[in-house]
Amino acid sequence: MTTATTRPGDRQVSSVFVGILAVTAVTGWATWTGYAEQPGIAVFLFVTAAWIVSLCLHEYAHARTALHSGDISVGAKGYLTLNPLKYTHALLSIVLPVVFVIMGGIGLPGGAVFIERNRIRGRWRHSLISAAGPLTNVLFAAVCTAPFWLDALDGVPADFRFALAFLALLQVTAAILNFLPVPGLDGYGVIEPWLSYKVKRQVEPFAPFGLLFVFAVLWLPAVNEAFFDVVDAVMRALDVDMFSQYCGDAQYRFWQESPAICSLGS
Repeated sequence: MTTATTRPGDRQVSSVFVGILAVTAVTGWATWTGYAEQPGIAVFLFVTAAWIVSLCLHEYAHARTALHSGDISVGAKGYLTLNPLKYTHALLSIVLPVVFVIMGGIGLPGGAVFIERNRIRGRWRHSLISAAGPLTNVLFAAVCTAPFWLDALDGVPADFRFALAFLALLQVTAAILNFLPVPGLDGYGVIEPWLSYKVKRQVEPFAPFGLLFVFAVLWLPAVNEAFFDVVDAVMRALDVDMFSQYCGDAQYRFWQESPAICSLGS
């Protein structure tokens, strides 16, 4: 494997990311302790900040894997600093994903780091670079759901449990959507190196519209139902109950009236 060579400053964690981590920690503490007068605000800020952290880690995973596969240009581009402002499409990778979470409670895949693929040799390396991002979402989901599948919820405040369940739901939806073999998404990036040149040339013009196509199709009731059936199956396998997911979603939208049943569970 190619030896990664970057300047020391290229790998220094940015103050922007540290600030986002600080917001995550403070609002997580407020959610856990019930310090905030309105728990929904704390849940909203905690989940949003943690979601942005996961987006940064998603892009970092792409860049770090590319670095060790031969593309040393990712360091100079600032991708290794975890600074979301360094992404080539901050709108697609940070702003829109957050907006979609607020609007619909679904993890929108991002795609922002520009990898110089001509520097990388070997189809497996190309596939791994594409897979690294959504695999980060998988790992993030495993961490968020650990108290559930480890049966370690005793002593965990209800509001914090709800927030973890909703955050895990976002990670699961993001991972599933990202792994779809649709041009423009990471799933297609995994299989693209193994396709013929002719097929890749035919598919290439559709790549910019792949994400839009996926969300248009998700509006179809049958497709939407099938997608969330898969999501529900994954969440059940992780032992995350529907009640916690529902209340986490409800509390996240603190500007709407939260169901009384969620207050009883707190």
